[in-house]
Amino acid sequence: TLFRSQHSQATSVHPGYVPKTSLSEPPWSPVKLPDAREEAIHHAEVVQRINNLIANGQFGRLFAVIHFASRQWKVTNEDLILSHADIDAKCGDKIRLEKVLLVGGDDFTLIGKPLLDRDHVRVEATVIEKTESCPKIHMRFWKRHRYQRKRIIVHPQTLLRINTIDRKST
Repeated sequence: TLFRSQHSQATSVHPGYVPKTSLSEPPWSPVKLPDAREEAIHHAEVVQRINNLIANGQFGRLFAVIHFASRQWKVTNEDLILSHADIDAKCGDKIRLEKVLLVGGDDFTLIGKPLLDRDHVRVEATVIEKTESCPKIHMRFWKRHRYQRKRIIVHPQTLLRINTIDRKST
C-alpha cells in the first residue's frame, strides 16, 4: 500500500522553497549602489569645491547646530541664546562652544558624526547676563486635612550672544 507521502504525483519542490508572491519582495525596485571609485572621485570633487568656497569667503552667512546645556540650538552670528542653566563664567566672559553638530552655508552643509572636529569649527559666544527665572509657585493642598505646602521655584538663566562661527578648510 502507498502512504500519502508516497503518491506517484509527489512534487519535486526544494525544501525551504517560498513561492513568489506580492509580499516576497519589496514593492520598490532594487537599489543600485554606486561604484566605489566613482564615489571617491565625487567625494574629492565636493571637498575641493567646499574648500574653494571657504578659502574665497563665498559661503554666505554660516549657521551651526550646537549642543549646549542639554539642548540643541541652531545659531548664526549675533544670535541670542537664553539657557536655563548656570555656567561657570562671569558676565562679559567669552566662551567657546565646542560641541558643534553641524555647520552650513548657502551652498554646503557639513554634518558631524556625531560632532565636528574642534580644529575645523570654532563657535564663540559672550555671556551677556546671568539672572534667575520668574518665580513659579508650586502649591499642594488637601481639602479638609489642614495640609498646605507652598514652594517657590526659581531657575538660573544665562543669556549668551553668539559672536562668530568660523570654518577652516580641511
